[in-house]
Amino acid sequence: MNATSAAPVVVIVDGYSNSGAYAAEYARLGIDALHVQSTAEFLPKMVPPDLSVYRETFVCAGADAVDATVERLRAYAPIAVVAGQEPGVPLADLLSERLGVATNGTAKSAARRDKFTMIETVRAAGLHCAGQYVGSDPAEITRWAREHGSYPVVVKPRSSSSSDNVFICGSEAEVAQAARAVLDGITMYDQRNTDVLVQSYLDGTEYIVDTVSAAGQHTVCGVWRYDKNLLPSGRPVYDLDVLQDPDAPHVRELIAYVLRVLEALGIEHGPGHAEVIMTESGPALVELGARLNGNMNPAHHDAFSGTNPARLGALAYARPAEFTARYGGRVYAKSCEAVVHNAATAREGLVAGIDQAVVDKIASLPTVREVVVRRPAGTRLVPTVDLMTSPMRVFHTGGSHAEILADYQVIGQLTEDVFRLADPAA
Repeated sequence: MNATSAAPVVVIVDGYSNSGAYAAEYARLGIDALHVQSTAEFLPKMVPPDLSVYRETFVCAGADAVDATVERLRAYAPIAVVAGQEPGVPLADLLSERLGVATNGTAKSAARRDKFTMIETVRAAGLHCAGQYVGSDPAEITRWAREHGSYPVVVKPRSSSSSDNVFICGSEAEVAQAARAVLDGITMYDQRNTDVLVQSYLDGTEYIVDTVSAAGQHTVCGVWRYDKNLLPSGRPVYDLDVLQDPDAPHVRELIAYVLRVLEALGIEHGPGHAEVIMTESGPALVELGARLNGNMNPAHHDAFSGTNPARLGALAYARPAEFTARYGGRVYAKSCEAVVHNAATAREGLVAGIDQAVVDKIASLPTVREVVVRRPAGTRLVPTVDLMTSPMRVFHTGGSHAEILADYQVIGQLTEDVFRLADPAA
């Protein structure tokens, strides 16, 4: 990108995963993007940013780098600072506040990243959520589970995403084992877990509610049902995200709940990605990220709703009055059925190559809109245990859910043939 461009700029912090779509949508509005990296090196478990789409790049690794970064960014007079993905949320809050642009502020940054603080903040606002406890000793965690008096319980890291080291435990022994696994682990954001979060199990169906906001005016971009598979270890893995009818009663209840969560967490600007379980007692928050849904594919969204969260997020920051007039208080349209499939594998080995003929066969199925192979040649394929180890993502649209499921069954038979392994594990 031209480093001497006179175009206005936006700052994107930690543009991992699909955040390149954010930069592209700002470019459509005539706005260049700067990239700020919150760590000295890229996070190894995340898809790295494509830095070629940014006018300039900066590294702001640690509190002692903030002042200098603020002054360097101030020279560009940015219109906004936004988080690309989850690790960038606290720094985006801080930089936007320091630069005097639209901001969710730092007062509730911890509540937007730390799951224990998040749930307690939501509970204090009078909203239904799980019982919970945080501790650094497996004995503390098992004691809470025992005194809680009901299994299963959920054991997971305090600050991570997707299903990273999330365990559903049916006994005290399983709780102790899960707590040790969490404490021995490193999050997808390359941080060592120093404590463990245990929560009461929320029995019900889990949903995604994606939003975009400008000055406290919210639009709902999509509500999706999670279909998951449970591994023998007790770890849930994502399988399908199924778009819901925006007029369905349960969807309206979910939306009303999430709008109150946004208020409780102080999210007035930008995207929100909430995960909520619909229990017998009503919706209960799992977590909410102040950033784009990592599964969001702009063309896929455009196909069923005519727009997408990245485009809406760019508009909300760049032209908030236009965003509010066109989208404030509104809910997405649904012109067809839509599904996101996170494929799973049981194989392990170095990927020597991709069988493009198999990929093309999958792509040619009637409901398949796009296939994203996430383990290219030279990377290592491992058995799927969470969202990050899913080797392929498939985006579907169709006239009926049955049509999509028919193609999904075919893909299940073809997935393992996509990857040619140099050293398949025995």
